[in-house]
Amino acid sequence: MTRISFFSIALAFLFAASAKATITGDYVETRNADVYTGQCFANAEMGLTGDQAILAWHIRSGSWDGVRLDGFSVVAAVKANATLGDPYADPYPAKSVLIVDSRANARERAALAAFARHMSGKLLANVINVVNTPIEFQITQEHHGGAVLRAGDFVTVQTRSINENDHLCGNESTFYPPLTQVSHAMAAVAMTDSYSGKGLGKTWTLHDKRSAFVGTF
Repeated sequence: MTRISFFSIALAFLFAASAKATITGDYVETRNADVYTGQCFANAEMGLTGDQAILAWHIRSGSWDGVRLDGFSVVAAVKANATLGDPYADPYPAKSVLIVDSRANARERAALAAFARHMSGKLLANVINVVNTPIEFQITQEHHGGAVLRAGDFVTVQTRSINENDHLCGNESTFYPPLTQVSHAMAAVAMTDSYSGKGLGKTWTLHDKRSAFVGTF
């Protein structure tokens, strides 16, 4: 009896872990500090900016917590206490607003929220509000780094690839890694990075910053 019980528990654990792992899709991130930059520029922004971020996932295929999520998207807007990625500052606790695809039913919305929290860890540990709204998420396949994200009236993001005109000091590199787990990501320019919702005590609209990532998970 004991052997069967332990075996059953182990199988259940493995099944749950595999169910959570089989999910793939597209990812977009923006911040209010450059992520592709030279060290001198990054040091100048630390402590002053970089405490705001938008993270967005579009699920191409897969399940989470046993719920199929193909085609749905989820977005998080974040306001941290310090520059995200600064090794000498603590950005936590951060406040966040979670924006969930309104096409999803209640069970799917709960799975989308759980997925976003899992992917982001402490960054989404303090969700102030959850909003359901239509989400448009498009990766521009013909241009690497190009993406369009619109989440109702709350979030607008449009990115493009980095080009030679974006090299200001000649020593640029990807200074910060993405804020969440990704299988691949490339730095990009956020032509528009806008959050206009409530809950964070802050709204923003930024243009033409080397502050985005476009990738896959």
